[in-house]
This record gives sequence, structure tokens and C-alpha cells, in this order.
Amino acid sequence: MKYARCTLPLLVLQLCASVAHAADRIDLNRGWQFFIEEELPDGAIRQAPRGTQSIDVPHTWNRAGADYEHLGTGWYFRHFTLPKLPSNATVQLHFGGTFYKSRVWVNGHEVGSHEGGYTAYSFDVTPHLRAENSISMAVDNRPGMYTIPGFGARGAPDAWYDWWAYGGIVRDVWLEIHGPVRIERQFIRSKLDGDKAVVINRVSLTSSRAFKGKLRTLVIDPKGTVHSFADVPVSLKAGSQEVPITMRLGEIRRWDLDHPNLYRIYVDVLDRGDHSIEDASETFGLREITIRDRHLLINGQRVRLTGMTRHADSPWEGLAETRGTLSHDWEDMKSLNMTITRPVHYAPDPWAASFADTHGILLMPEIPVWQASEEQLSNPQYLELAKKQMRELIEQYGNHPSVFAWSVMNESAAGTPGGIAFFRAMRDYIKSLDPERPVTLADDNLPKLNSAAESAANGADFLMMNQYFGAWHGPREALDPALDKVDRLFPNKMVIISEFGFPGIFAKTPQEADATRVSIIREQLPLLAKRDWIAGAILWCYQDYKSRRYFWPGQEQGYLEHGIVDENRQRKPSYFAWAQTNAPAHLDLRWTKSADGNPAGFTFTLTPNGEKEMPYFPLTGYRVSWQLVDTENKAFADGGALVNPPGALSVERDVPARTSKSAFKLVIKLLRPDGSLAMERSLASQ
Repeated sequence: MKYARCTLPLLVLQLCASVAHAADRIDLNRGWQFFIEEELPDGAIRQAPRGTQSIDVPHTWNRAGADYEHLGTGWYFRHFTLPKLPSNATVQLHFGGTFYKSRVWVNGHEVGSHEGGYTAYSFDVTPHLRAENSISMAVDNRPGMYTIPGFGARGAPDAWYDWWAYGGIVRDVWLEIHGPVRIERQFIRSKLDGDKAVVINRVSLTSSRAFKGKLRTLVIDPKGTVHSFADVPVSLKAGSQEVPITMRLGEIRRWDLDHPNLYRIYVDVLDRGDHSIEDASETFGLREITIRDRHLLINGQRVRLTGMTRHADSPWEGLAETRGTLSHDWEDMKSLNMTITRPVHYAPDPWAASFADTHGILLMPEIPVWQASEEQLSNPQYLELAKKQMRELIEQYGNHPSVFAWSVMNESAAGTPGGIAFFRAMRDYIKSLDPERPVTLADDNLPKLNSAAESAANGADFLMMNQYFGAWHGPREALDPALDKVDRLFPNKMVIISEFGFPGIFAKTPQEADATRVSIIREQLPLLAKRDWIAGAILWCYQDYKSRRYFWPGQEQGYLEHGIVDENRQRKPSYFAWAQTNAPAHLDLRWTKSADGNPAGFTFTLTPNGEKEMPYFPLTGYRVSWQLVDTENKAFADGGALVNPPGALSVERDVPARTSKSAFKLVIKLLRPDGSLAMERSLASQ
């Protein structure tokens, strides 16, 4: 192998002009026809059309309207034209996500099926293609006892999971046209040593025939500089195989919460004449996330993180989310200083995982094993389906530096022999795929245990504890002794509070519910922070979401009141309570008065949170800006200073002389290294 470090333009000109080559992608999101499968009185089945106009995907049929309650099969049809392809071309048909079970036909040939609602999959459709083509797809959103998610919550045969079963093609659809060799995926891992790193990239290749050539690999750093390239000879047989590539990097830039440095690795398949026939690229980050002495450390620096969960749900899109909704919600959550989330009970949209990469948010993705009974967890079919969904999750999200851990299940029968065996089997399977990352589960029964050995949690790398003291789990004052008991039972385990908050059904009205939510936030986050071994706390949840459970008496459907914004993203008082309680620093503002009692100057002191508080992370690179603004919000004085953690920053200034005697105010902003707002406080002159 050869290694070099040079600027991208030079490398592209001299070594890898072929990187510009890529598999052709044909988007298939527009122009579908949709039908609902209906059963007639005589038992016959028909496909009933829904409208005369074509629809676009992502799409879900039961967001609203006549099919709101439809559980069953929806049919999708699309025609497309292909240009004449090279004789050695191969074509993959990709689905970003379909809920829940699907079967797919191309030109009348069944090309495959899939079970699971939140991860991507694809089929090789090469043998069935011609110039004019049709896709037929059946999607079934019905839950069952052994679907994931499914019936059986807490062992009740007909109990629903608590989010909506949005049926349909809920993410993008596209074709990719490849040559005889296809790069299926890259699995990128790194080992760090000071300012150096060794990057190991396991490249999975599928070849339609025997092939000899080489893989050319480039690593480009966050500044656009090519750090390394390597040529690896390959000799492939028809079928799938994996090729490991090792790269060595120097002067590395680490990924962390406020400096989310991303590298990009390019892999190019070259034939014997150095012609590119396939390429792919992935981003990755260089970081060390460790658990030591019950503490969470990023690159050796202790952190205590906070965030919230969010269901993929809105009245206007349901699960079939577009970039606008995702961007609004994730930007809003980040503005509340979110640094950790699960993000919910299933795989997030790929865009959300990329957002977490670029905005410094840790993720603990989970498969939707939700309140599963021992009977379900003991079923071999259920275990195999869970493994399949977890493998897809790891393959799709495993290169994201934001992904910190994998979660196996939520609030399930972890304290039973069947639950313990299920978790151990899943943990061992995950470790065989991704040995470095921690494996955990979310449990709401930890304080009820008599010993740690009674629970699957005893075999987790750290604990995720759901606690709703003040609602489902008992009175608010029971939280303290419950935490003390968990500490005694698991004296060597780090804990992240994976859910806390207040569900609306425990109050008489939404207004009363949110008032209680405000007090829960203000009371419990500081209480959790007092426990040194609690490394994070996650509020449930961002928005109210559609559900079949947990309604007020007489209410049979609608949105579960549980968020700090409602389903239409209107902010509740709890939104502002969370913003204030979850600030990363304390800010004290004061006027100094003249003899006539008017402000003559001001002082402010910004004190970063310490290790005994949550959130806690170093404010390296943060800056404070201040302004004096008049009644028209025009600044007549301003300034700024860098924060120098862990010490406090104090500023004292005079108020400039003004001809106007009108009121004004002091506005202080804490800005992140990227210039975004972390917190803001103001003080009026009158």
C-alpha cells in the first residue's frame, strides 16, 4: 500500500479522477397508484382505488380520512421506463422503509418480501427488467403476537403498542444501476492513539462474475484535505465477499458534541485498466466513547447529557415524513441543548442520524420490542425476527459517529428467565456484528427487583431506566428511594434515565397535565443530577403523537398528550421550563444604578455547569455576546468574550450616554462554537 497526504484537487487530478463515477440512481417517488384491499360481503377481495390522481411517496394511507382505521393491505403500482443498459449491468430496487410487511413484484415476477417498518432494504431485479416496466407492491400494517412491534404488551393478547400503525411506503423508493461489481456497504471502525488513528474499513462486495482489479480508497478530513489513499488488489468470485482495508491517519480531528468533525472515505472499484466500474462513499467520525467508573466519557472528557425522544409523527405526514418536518423538529430539539436521545423505539430516518452526526448528538437506536411478554421473548421465531431487524439497524447506522450504543428492547419481560435468555442471545449477536459498542435495554422495573441477577439488565453494558414517578410508577416522593435501591442493586453500572416526564392522562385536562409536567421537570432533573452514576436523562417526549392507548375516559382516538409541544408543534409552558432547566450554564445579570436610580452600567457572570449538574459538558469554544437594545430592538452597544471553562466569565460595562430616556434592555447570548444559540437571558432597565 501507498500512503500520502495532499489536497483534494491534486489527488483527483493525479490519482483518482474516477471517483466522480457513481452508480446511476433513478428516483421513483412520484407517480404511484394506490388501492386499498377490501373484503366484500361475500368474502371476495377487491382492490379499491383511492382517488384518480397519482400519489407520491413517502405515503401512508391511515394518517386521516376514510382509511384512518384501516388495518390490512394497501397496494401500490408504478410504471417506469429504462434506457438500454450495458450487458453487464445489475439493477437494485431500493425501499427506504415500508410499514410493515411487504411483497414486491416487478413485471409480474415476485422479487422479494420484507418484514419490519423502519429500515431500508433492496432486491436485485436485473433478470426481470425490460424497456417498459411495472412495480406492484402489497404492504400490510396489521400487528400480530409475533410481529415487531406487535400485540401482547404486558402479556395482554390484544394490547397495542402506544404509537400509530402507519401503513404504506413511508420512505423513498429508487433504482440503482451498477456494473458487474457492486459495493453493498462499508463497515468503518477506528483505533485512536493521541493525534493518530488506524481506520479499518470492511468493504462488502457483490460480483456477478469473476473479477480481478483493485480497490482504491481515499480518506478526506473535515477540512477537505486528503489524508490517505491506498490501492488494494482484489480477486473476486461470483457472489458476495468482504475486503478489509486499513488506513493510517495523522493529525486527526476528533468528533465530539461541539466539534462534530466528519471524515469521508471513498472506495473505488477499478478494473485491470484502472477504469472505475463502481464507487461509494461514507462519512465517519474519530472519537472514543467510554464508560469508566460509572461515568460516560467522550475522548477522555466526562460528560452528563440530556435530551428528549421524538416519535416520527405529525398530522400532516404521519410516519411518511419529509425533510421539512424532520428539519424543523430536530433543529428545535437541538436548540434545547439536546446532546443524547434514543431517539425512540425504532430506527430514525437516515436524515435524522446524519443530523445527529453533524450537530453532536449521541444516539442509542433501538428495535421496536416494546413491552413484550415472556411468551413472546421465548419464541424462536420472535428472536430470529429481532436479530434480523437488529442486523439491518446496525448495517444501516453502524458508521454514524453519533451512534453510541444499541438497545434491544423497551419495558419488556426482562425480569423473567425467558427475557434474560432473549437479551443475552441478542447481546451476543450484536457483539458479533459490532464488538465495540455497548449493548443495553430500557427497563421500568429496576426498583422492583430483589437482586440484580433477577433481570436481564445485569448483563447490559450500562442501564437504561424508565421512570415515571408522579404517574405510572408511584408518587413523586418515591423516586429518591427507588434510585437509592437501583444504586445498591447495580453498584458497578452506569445509568441513563431513558424516559421521564408526565403523561397527560394522570391529570384532568391538558392544561393541568402540562402544569404538572413543568413541576416534574424542575424537580426531577436536579434530583437525578445529584446521583453521580447517572450519566444522562432523556425527557419523554418532544411532541404529542397519535396512539391507541392512554386516553382520557370517553376518548377513543387522537393524540396522546405527553409532549412539550402539541401535535401541531405549538409550544406548551413545559417547553420553556425545559429550556430553562436544561441550560448548560448559569447566568447572573445585574444593573449598577446611578444616583437617580437609572442603570449606569451592568455586570453579568456566566458559570458553566459543573460535574454535579445536568447537563454537563465542556463549553470549549463557546462565546458570550451582549447587547443593549432600545424599545425598537435596535442595539446601541454590544460586545463579547470567549468562555474559558471550567471557570466563570464575569463582565462589567458602563451604559453609554443616551439622549433618549426610554426603556432598554440587556440581552446576553451564549453561542456554541458554530455560532448557534445555546441559551439567552435578558434584563429590562425598568
